[in-house]
Amino acid sequence: MAAPNKVSTAAEERVAVSLKTLIGLAKAAGGLTLGHSRNYAKQSGGFVSRFKGRGMEFDEARLYQPGDDIRSIDWRVTARTGKTHTKVFREERERPVFISVDNRLAMHFATRGVFKSVLAAKLGGLLAWAAALQSDRIGGQLFSEHECRELKPQNGRLAVLHLLNAIVHSGGQNQANKGLQDNMATIITLEQVLARLVQHARPGSLVYIISDFRGITVQAERHIAKLAQHCEVVLVFVYDPLESQLPDKGRYRFTDGQRDVVMDTGDRQQLVAYQQRFATRLQQLESLSKKRGLTLIQCSTTEDPLDCLR
Repeated sequence: MAAPNKVSTAAEERVAVSLKTLIGLAKAAGGLTLGHSRNYAKQSGGFVSRFKGRGMEFDEARLYQPGDDIRSIDWRVTARTGKTHTKVFREERERPVFISVDNRLAMHFATRGVFKSVLAAKLGGLLAWAAALQSDRIGGQLFSEHECRELKPQNGRLAVLHLLNAIVHSGGQNQANKGLQDNMATIITLEQVLARLVQHARPGSLVYIISDFRGITVQAERHIAKLAQHCEVVLVFVYDPLESQLPDKGRYRFTDGQRDVVMDTGDRQQLVAYQQRFATRLQQLESLSKKRGLTLIQCSTTEDPLDCLR
């Protein structure tokens, strides 16, 4: 009698992730390292900041200047050069990790694997747990067509649970139904979401944007570029395999529960136009990442999110 329930649960987890599943990612996240310039310490987090001060990480020795703390004099360099030198340190600080998760209607889709929204939730969960294990502060942004919410970065397990709980509630089926039923509501664009992200992510933050990036415009790219001026930005591009390439021949029906679209892949012109839209979006992200020094991660709905992040 237990087998049908297990099958049912597995099927449900493909379309809507549970809080239990996201909490269970904590152990797997132990193998992830966030950011590119990490240094670990037992106190005050693991990020070495660009601000110089009295910290744990030695930066350089320079000539003594009036007002320098005499306790910081580097006696070895002073003796070797005959001129008084002072040790300068880089202060180790907790680094805010800001995770933006897309929950728009297009994310509630997949032909294989799990829904893009479920994949995005698991990616966000892994990143949040990895950040907590590195003693970073965890914050986030959750957005759909009708709602955008930011969570202030905080420390510890409770901060992770707060974010995971918010992801689950924003990613429920009710959220998808709300978008279908409330056509008169104000639509929040990707441009507006990214503009808010620029305002909420503090300088020096590590920012992950997990999305299929539908609707990315020149203005949206400008917001990402502005964010990258003061933060380390990682774009996590989530997609379904069918979005990148349709089968060569056949008629396929797509539905959101209310509207139907039939795609005839035997129509060469229609097929090329469909695949070109995906290719153009990917090229936009690749070009933006290369130009602005961002990290771009691609993750399909059939892939293990942990493998993608590794």
